[in-house]
Amino acid sequence: MNGQTQIQTTDAVSPVSRLPSIDTRTNIFDFDRARLERFFEEELGEKPFRAHQVMKWIHHRYVTDFAEMTDLGKVLRSKLEERARIHAPQVIFEKTSLDDTRKWLLGMDAKNAIETVYIPDKGRGTLCVSSQVGCALNCAFCSTGAQGFNRNLSTAEIIGQVWVAARALGNVPHQQRKLTNVVMMGMGEPLANFDNVVRAMSIMRDDYGYGLANKRVTLSTAGMVPQIDRLAQESDVSLAVSLHAPFDELRTQLMPINKKYPLATLIDACVRYAQRKKGESVTFEYTLMQGVNDQPEHARALVKLLQDFDRRVQMQDAAKINLIPFNPFPGTQFQRPSDAAIRDFQRLLNAAGRIAPVRRTRGDDIDAACGQLKGQVVDRTPRSARIRKQQQAREAARGAV
Repeated sequence: MNGQTQIQTTDAVSPVSRLPSIDTRTNIFDFDRARLERFFEEELGEKPFRAHQVMKWIHHRYVTDFAEMTDLGKVLRSKLEERARIHAPQVIFEKTSLDDTRKWLLGMDAKNAIETVYIPDKGRGTLCVSSQVGCALNCAFCSTGAQGFNRNLSTAEIIGQVWVAARALGNVPHQQRKLTNVVMMGMGEPLANFDNVVRAMSIMRDDYGYGLANKRVTLSTAGMVPQIDRLAQESDVSLAVSLHAPFDELRTQLMPINKKYPLATLIDACVRYAQRKKGESVTFEYTLMQGVNDQPEHARALVKLLQDFDRRVQMQDAAKINLIPFNPFPGTQFQRPSDAAIRDFQRLLNAAGRIAPVRRTRGDDIDAACGQLKGQVVDRTPRSARIRKQQQAREAARGAV
């Protein structure tokens, strides 16, 4: 990059407060295939296959007007118009990065908005999807957490992000795939919104939805242990775990959830997940922060943790590791390590036989990189106000030096 920020923006910015009033009709986006079939049978008195037709109109052709669904009879279209609607999130603005990463700010209601990011790469296109407005977990290094928390997203609001991006990209499931992978790594903790997230992932993987292979849908969690066990029983997707430290004391400082589910408990749950999903690995995400978790002792402890995981699962490379250089955001106390420090950390893992790719920073010129998503959150907790005071205190202390 040349040091200059060049942002292409489409759609004029409009305040979230201008979103339309609530429509009480059933939003079809809330239904996976099984629930939509029941809706047609039990509420409309129609055959279940009608649900398949409607899903294809919505998720393959991006049609939201029942009147345009020409293989449905006029009577059925009239019933659908009366009882249902197809409502996607409103695009408030869209930005395109210098590296072609695209970010959408999507209105969820009259006061809140979330961010969704598309990352193109050679032979693949990954969409990073949000599950909550804000986040309740308060991880110290995450911009989303600093905004506080408002509420969970509905199934419609989750799958609606996929619909908005896929339509904008010209994605055609099973034919012209611009969207090949979805990661539940956006704003929020997906497992804290379990039912809605699992239902949305079902639509992503359904042939009448977006037709993604199970291994191409990944859920990332900070470590909600009971829900990890439940996910292994109820869904078939890839699991990624935000680790970020190999020691309990440090991880608790960075991620308060570690108090409730310390490393031993979390790793036990991940072992159970891998054992239920024969042949599938678990990915551990490790964000490198200068002087915090990037030292040789951290690398050696991380190697031991990964080796123990492989041994317990009885599979080579059952534990995968992704190294993520910290992406700064305004007000943060953390810094990105130097490139040399990142390479040194990676070499220690490689020397122990671990493949440890360093995730390339994408979209940082539009604040779309990992850990930078913010959106617009009406905080229902005191956290955002408390963090603002802490940031002001740090800035005042720096100014006094």
